[in-house]
Amino acid sequence: MEVLTAIFVAIHIVSAAAIVGGWLAHFKNPTITTSQWWGSLGMIVSGLLLFGFAEMGDGPVDRIKLTVKLVIGLAVFVAALLGRRKENRGEPVPTGLAHAVGGLGLINILVAVLWQDYSA
Repeated sequence: MEVLTAIFVAIHIVSAAAIVGGWLAHFKNPTITTSQWWGSLGMIVSGLLLFGFAEMGDGPVDRIKLTVKLVIGLAVFVAALLGRRKENRGEPVPTGLAHAVGGLGLINILVAVLWQDYSA
């Protein structure tokens, strides 16, 4: 189970890197790349699987933190989906939508790293 968890943690990190990296790479001309869309999908799927693995484990699970991360992740996915639909139709992607994908992806990373459960 540890190997499987490590694989999905790696997928989760690479997905977050695709979201934030795509945002930073296109910061001056904001758009939503295909890698950002796939990253948002990968982050949601791997995050849900990691949550399931954590629930099956012996240690405590911070469900509030993981719920906050899920809500932010869903917002990233929806924004990336809307942006990709506009991009595929040849329409310009609104700057705010493009920055929402990258900014919320970065916030999700910060929540994961900085939110610590000190009650245990």
